[in-house]
Amino acid sequence: MTYPSVDRRRVLAAAVLGREPGVPGPGADDEPVRAVAGQIRDVSPHLILVETAEGETERLVIAPWAKAWHGGDIAPADLPVGARVVMRTREGRVVEHVWADTIRITGTIVSVEGRKDVSVELDCGPHRGRRTILIPYRVTGRLRVRHPQFEPGYLFDAIGVRKDGTAMALLPATSQPAYPARSVPAPPPVYGGTTTLSGTVTWSDAFDEDERGAAYPMMERSDAGCPDAGVSCAALPYLAIGSLLQVRNVCAGRSAGVPIVACGCLAGRFCDRCVECDTSPRGRIAELSPLSYVELGGDLIKGCFNAQIGWG
Repeated sequence: MTYPSVDRRRVLAAAVLGREPGVPGPGADDEPVRAVAGQIRDVSPHLILVETAEGETERLVIAPWAKAWHGGDIAPADLPVGARVVMRTREGRVVEHVWADTIRITGTIVSVEGRKDVSVELDCGPHRGRRTILIPYRVTGRLRVRHPQFEPGYLFDAIGVRKDGTAMALLPATSQPAYPARSVPAPPPVYGGTTTLSGTVTWSDAFDEDERGAAYPMMERSDAGCPDAGVSCAALPYLAIGSLLQVRNVCAGRSAGVPIVACGCLAGRFCDRCVECDTSPRGRIAELSPLSYVELGGDLIKGCFNAQIGWG
C-alpha cells in the first residue's frame, strides 16, 4: 500500500476535522532566520562554501561575531574541510553560528564495556535500531555525574561528534531519568479541553540532513507502525503523521509550524525538564530535526529549549 505524503495527510486531516491545514514555517512576525546544512568545501575567516544534500553550492558570509563548535569551541575559519555542518544564518546569507559533525546519541543502554575509554551499545528504538558509541576517558566523569545509572535498561542522552566514522559522546544532554526506560511515569490528569501544552523540546540527528519536521510521542501504533508509540509522561493528545504542530520557543520568543514526520517513541520515555531559561514541566513534547530546531532559536549543544506547542 502507498501512503499519502506528509503534506497530503495534513490537508486530508484538516478537511475531515473542518479546520485550516496550516502552513509549515516560521511565524509571520519573527525575524527571518534560516538554517543551512551541508559539507564544507572551503572556509576562510570571512566566507564558507558548503555543498548541500541536493548537490547545490552555498556561499555564505561569516559574521565577525560568529561562533563555531566542533567537539569544543573553535574559530569558524579553523573548521576542517569535509566536515558536515548545520549553520544558523540571518539576513539571508550571514552565518552567526556553526555546529560541525555534531551528533546526538539517545537511547536505552544495552551494554557497557571498557574501563577507561568506554564503549556503549544503545537501543535507539524500533525506527533507529542499535548504535555503538565511544565515551573518551577524559569525559567519562562528566557523563557519569549526569548518568549515575550507567547500566543496561536505563536511558542515555549525550551530544558529541562523529570522528573517523566513530560516534563520540562528549557532553551530557540531560540528567538521566531515575527510572528504567520501560517504567515511564503516568501523565498527570487533564481537566477540560486544551489547545496548548508546555514542556521540553529537543532535537535528534536521526532525520534526513535537509529535513524540517518533528517526531511526536503520542501516536496510534497502527499509524506510526511502532509498537512503542503512545507513551509519554506529558498529557499529550494523540496526533497523526502529517499533523502540524505550532511550536514556540519560550526562551527565544520564536515560533513555527512544524509537521509531524516521524514517531517519537523514544523521546516519550524521557520524563525530564529543560532549564534553559526557566524550568519546564516534565516531559519531552516533541523532538525536532536539526534544521527546525536551529531555526526556532535552539542551540544544538544545549540540547533543549522550553516550549509551548499547539495544535488544531
